[in-house]
Amino acid sequence: METVTKLASQKAVVIFSKSTCCMCHAIKRLFYEQGVSPMVYEIDEQPNGRETERALMRLGCSPTVPAVFIGGKFVGSANNILTLHLDGSLKQMLKDAGALWL
Repeated sequence: METVTKLASQKAVVIFSKSTCCMCHAIKRLFYEQGVSPMVYEIDEQPNGRETERALMRLGCSPTVPAVFIGGKFVGSANNILTLHLDGSLKQMLKDAGALWL
């Protein structure tokens, strides 16, 4: 769990993903289209991917991917991110974290 927390604080936006997950792809596209360059960890391509997935579960990520961290804090999965985007609060969170300047 310490590894996940450390990785999540390395950049303003960090996404734990799986390369075969369609919702992960959609969430990554959403951030790219907002002008954000998230740090993406494809846990199915990492040697310690299973350990990372178990740590995400212990943090309350269900489903485990996509798991989005903004400003080092766990924000949620696809459902949470899409809700924040639709109600307009995602953009402010990104600005506050330093991921967006405009």
